[in-house]
Amino acid sequence: MEESRICIALDFKTKNDVEEFLKKFGDEKLYVKVGMELFYGEGIEMVKMIKAMGHKIFLDLKLHDIPNTVKSAMRQLAKLDVDIVNVHASGGIEMMKAAIQGLEEGKQGGKRPLCIAVTCLTSLDQDVLDNQLLIHEPLNEVVLKWAENAKEAGLDGVVCSPLESKLIHDHLGMDFLTVTPGIRLATDSVNDQKRVTTPAMAKELTSSYIVVGRTITASADPLATYKQVYQDFQGE
Repeated sequence: MEESRICIALDFKTKNDVEEFLKKFGDEKLYVKVGMELFYGEGIEMVKMIKAMGHKIFLDLKLHDIPNTVKSAMRQLAKLDVDIVNVHASGGIEMMKAAIQGLEEGKQGGKRPLCIAVTCLTSLDQDVLDNQLLIHEPLNEVVLKWAENAKEAGLDGVVCSPLESKLIHDHLGMDFLTVTPGIRLATDSVNDQKRVTTPAMAKELTSSYIVVGRTITASADPLATYKQVYQDFQGE
C-alpha cells in the first residue's frame, strides 16, 4: 500500500488498550489520531510508543487561545515528532500565524508538523450556528471563510466535513489539505455526528485524508475493516 490517507481515531482510554489494538495490524504502517482523552490520560509516553511502532500521528488537541499562548504550546508540541497538529480556525488569523511560528521554532531537525485548522465541527449544523452561536451566514460559507483565513495564515489545510471538501479545494486548490471526520460505512450508525459520508463518497468529494474511528476500532476484525475502508476510499 502507498502511505495511507486513512487516519484511525484511537478512541481508547489507556496506553495498554492502544497497544493491544495496534498489534492487530501486524506490520501495517498506519496514520492514527490521538485525541484529547487519550493524550490527557497517557501523555507524551503514549506518543513515543506509537512512534516507536512506526506509525504516523495526528495529534488532535485543537488549540484555541490567545496567539502567544498558542505559539508557546506549539513550540512544545513540535518537539514530539508528531506529523499533524491542529488549532481552531475560529481563533483568527493572528492566532493561526502564531501556531506556525511556534512550530517552526520548536521543530526538531527538518520539517515542522503539518498544521491544520478545525472549521465547523461535524456535530454542528445550521440550526446550532443560527440559534446558539448567532452565526447567521450559511454553514458552507462559514467553513470556506475560515479555510481562507487558515490558508492566509500559512496553515497546510483544514478539518472539515467531506461535504465541504470540494468547495474548499475548488477555491483554495488541491494542495490545501482537507482532513475529514464523519466517515462511516453505509451500515454504521452516525452516532453524535450530523454531516457524515461513506469513504467512497469522501473520495468523490476530494477529501485529502479521512478520519475513521468507531467503524474500525469497534469492529470485530479491525484489520479487515481497515482494508475495506482503504479500498473504498483509495479505489484499490
